[in-house]
Amino acid sequence: MITADLVIRSGLVVSPDSVIEASVAITGGRIIAVGDDAIMPPAAETLDARGLHVLPGAIDDHVHFRDPGYPHKEDFASGTAAAAFGGVTTVFDMPNTIPPTGTPEILADKLKMTTGKAHVDFGLYALLGEDTIEHVPELAKSAIGFKLYMGNTFGKIASPSTGAMLEAFEVVAPTGKRVSLHAETNSIMERRETRMRQAGRIDPLAHIASRPAVVAVEAVSRAAILAEWTGARIHILHISSAEELRPLREAKARGVDITGETCPHYLMLSADDYARFAGVIRVNPPVRETRNQAPLWAALADGTIDLIATDHAPHTPEEKTRNDIWTVDCGFPGVETQMPLMLTEVAAGRMSICDYVRKSAASPAKIWGLYPRKGAIQVGTEADIAVVDLGRRWTIDDAKLQSRSRITPWHGYAVTGLPLHTLVRGRFVMRDRTLVSETRGWGRSVHAIQQMPQPVPRNTDQTMDAILGGASVIKRSEQAA
Repeated sequence: MITADLVIRSGLVVSPDSVIEASVAITGGRIIAVGDDAIMPPAAETLDARGLHVLPGAIDDHVHFRDPGYPHKEDFASGTAAAAFGGVTTVFDMPNTIPPTGTPEILADKLKMTTGKAHVDFGLYALLGEDTIEHVPELAKSAIGFKLYMGNTFGKIASPSTGAMLEAFEVVAPTGKRVSLHAETNSIMERRETRMRQAGRIDPLAHIASRPAVVAVEAVSRAAILAEWTGARIHILHISSAEELRPLREAKARGVDITGETCPHYLMLSADDYARFAGVIRVNPPVRETRNQAPLWAALADGTIDLIATDHAPHTPEEKTRNDIWTVDCGFPGVETQMPLMLTEVAAGRMSICDYVRKSAASPAKIWGLYPRKGAIQVGTEADIAVVDLGRRWTIDDAKLQSRSRITPWHGYAVTGLPLHTLVRGRFVMRDRTLVSETRGWGRSVHAIQQMPQPVPRNTDQTMDAILGGASVIKRSEQAA
């Protein structure tokens, strides 16, 4: 008889469709049995999970761990430790580091560096911009996906022209990789911010005024048209407004391979909170008016919004509390607080625990080609697990966060639900609310297990390849060099 490495005994195992009392047996990092405790194999170790919920670890496809380039804000060790405390077992890190991951060499260097620091599994985005299109085929070999900045944000990554976006989508589409989009139209924002500054506006609400919802509506609409034309697979990051749901729904109805995410701060905070938090909640896109919350929750429920992410974006307290809103760095930590915040909404009846697992684990795993290796608790999957006390009441304390950035709008927020243990591929990385320090370096890149769908060709007679008579964008760039 097989001896398991670990059996998690008699917990409440959650899937997108059910909650069942069951034990989970793990060997070699994978789940080998889920069922009645009486039929579990003998085990080298057991964990009593009676009265606790056993969830597939959350997959956060949107974090900024600032490594390399901004070690005073965060690094991969502290960021993945925060993930472990938040029940997050896989993260996708953004490319706006120093240097940005726009070439195969830079991406390889970052992959080597992060592999030695990570407590949880991870994917790395490659930068998709005006000057990186020629590198797409090589970047696609080790990137989880591509990130394209349609609007300016931290790091001052240049936004490509619409012509370059079309070309970029044409080149990415055959790889099957998904393009994540910061969908805000840069020209509108720059013009409005300039006028705000000229008028002497430095108050927090000037930030919202400079980035009205139309910047997202226009950007989502434009990106969807280009994706439909080229067959590119795209993902809309940090959906913040009710208005951008319309072009998202319409694109899905037309058959565009488009997905979207929102974050807890858009669901639970509003423009009214600037009076309390000022620059602490400055983020791109901005936290908007209260009227946006109900439509975002409804879109999450009906599937228009596919998943929950965090846009974890750490900065120091000094960088978040300047008096001039234009000098306040955008973003705040979220990877450690997302699960407790959303479980609090589960406790309040806003969504079910099954809904939460669908949006935090199953859907991102499927969208990013990691399912069924990740995103579920079933035989054969990697044992990425969060063991959670859904009834635990506690208060978020910024000073106790694992992130180096200990300033969030959630300080003092009362929550219900706490991850007690987090396992990555069957190994405890956080146990009894204590980081297992020996797991630094345990996290690995997931790009090697990613399964990409067959690309859907669109308008192939009018791509740059066809127009140039078979001389592809890549070949043309190489010849120019």
